[in-house]
Amino acid sequence: MTTTSETPGGRLTPPPDVPGQHSVGRSWGLTGLSALAGLCVAFSMPPWGWWPLAFVGIAMLDQVLAQTPTRRQRFRRVWLMAAVWLLVSMLWMFDFTPPGYLLASTVYSGFFAVSGALASQTPWRRLTLIGGFTLAELLRWSWPFGGVPLSTLAMSQADAPLNVIARVGGPLLLSLTVVLVGVTLSAALSREVRQLAVGAAAIGVLAVLGLVGPRGTAVGTFDVAVVQGGGPQNTRATAGEEPVVFQRHLEASQSIDREVDLVLWPENVVNPKANESDAVGLSRRFASDSLAQLAADLDAPVLPGWFERVSDTNTTNYTNVYLPDGSVGDRYDKVRLVPFGEITPFRSVLENIAGDALQPRDVRPGTEPAVIDTPVGTMGISISWEIFFANRARDAIGNGGEVLLNPTNGSSYWLTIVQSQQIASSRLRAIETGRWVLQAAPTGFSAIIDPSGNVLQRTAVSEQRVLYGTVERREGLTWANRVGNWPALLSALVLAGAGFGLGGRDRDRAQSHAGDIHRSAQTG
Repeated sequence: MTTTSETPGGRLTPPPDVPGQHSVGRSWGLTGLSALAGLCVAFSMPPWGWWPLAFVGIAMLDQVLAQTPTRRQRFRRVWLMAAVWLLVSMLWMFDFTPPGYLLASTVYSGFFAVSGALASQTPWRRLTLIGGFTLAELLRWSWPFGGVPLSTLAMSQADAPLNVIARVGGPLLLSLTVVLVGVTLSAALSREVRQLAVGAAAIGVLAVLGLVGPRGTAVGTFDVAVVQGGGPQNTRATAGEEPVVFQRHLEASQSIDREVDLVLWPENVVNPKANESDAVGLSRRFASDSLAQLAADLDAPVLPGWFERVSDTNTTNYTNVYLPDGSVGDRYDKVRLVPFGEITPFRSVLENIAGDALQPRDVRPGTEPAVIDTPVGTMGISISWEIFFANRARDAIGNGGEVLLNPTNGSSYWLTIVQSQQIASSRLRAIETGRWVLQAAPTGFSAIIDPSGNVLQRTAVSEQRVLYGTVERREGLTWANRVGNWPALLSALVLAGAGFGLGGRDRDRAQSHAGDIHRSAQTG
């Protein structure tokens, strides 16, 4: 005999965690709906950017969980939803490493699936979903090997009205908000008025805080030229190509036709050969002399990105400052390195397996704060991959950065997924820090972004172009600068714990109630 029980939301549902409640056809339908929810979230991401679909995907998943009776089934369906989301929006990784692409998508999907396993079938599942998804986002941004903060829920909202919430608590709070909006939408579809009202009120409070929160103040302006040399996309570095890449950027810079105060080049487009006597490659002496002459001709500091071998086992990835008087000023070495791209974890073990497939040298990480001093002010800097990590931008602004520079190099990537997601990350960093962001890439995308996250200018892929802009130097800290991820992290822990505990209590009550009815029926 099966019975129904009333949940705290007022809906009649089957007793939770009792298998055999659904037909095979219904089960397959819910599985398909889980996959569709993952597609919705995937297409809310750059480069597609249909941001409302993120809310639709979460709402669909919540509706699936409401009709999924066992923890094992909930785990599987949330895993499927997350796997579809990540497999689609991280497709670029397949070109680099098919096994890595499949492994990363599989493991990260498991992080999200845990929230499904912990959720109950009662409306309290929504608390678990909000907290669990937020914690899963933070975990994959941090582990393993420093994390992979790509295809994030926060990114989906970079061009959406709720992006201002990043100013309150950074990308983690924005990710939490995405799930909050999704489950609130689900409550509306289910006509659960109390939960709809609570969710809408919470969203409204967060949005208002984002609108009224501090965003920094302007203390001056300067004119900038952001240089993109152009060239083919999806290429790998070779000794023969290095002088060509440098020359493209030199030619683009020599086309600058107005007075500027600072010239920004992309990451590692100055890639000199190891020895001046080598027949093939870019001479370090030629590169340095050319950059010094360019700074003198433009009467402006030039900030080029270097990738330079320093030993048989190490290279460096850094940006420095060529001053108009011919001298070389400050320098910043990249701190956050790309695992298996710039640094190889467990190299001694993997060399016996992968051999020549590994890069021959690791990049030596920097140790200094994320700022670089120039004649026009102190610039915060996040080189390439670092822009995906909000804590690197916080380090830059916390150490006096008045503008955030992002010299990057996406020329080796297949498709434009990574480049589009990097623009989205730069937009979020602008909102979080209250700073202008200048992004320079050799083949795209380069961009000038204001402190509200608006992309004022952006290049196309492969074109040679110089972006000109008048940029504000700004000071002051946003709330996100001050507190980082802590508010969102603590909220997620509380929500996940409350949802798990309250859902378990109501499940036990429902099962006890069902047992009483069953015993009453037998004795009657």
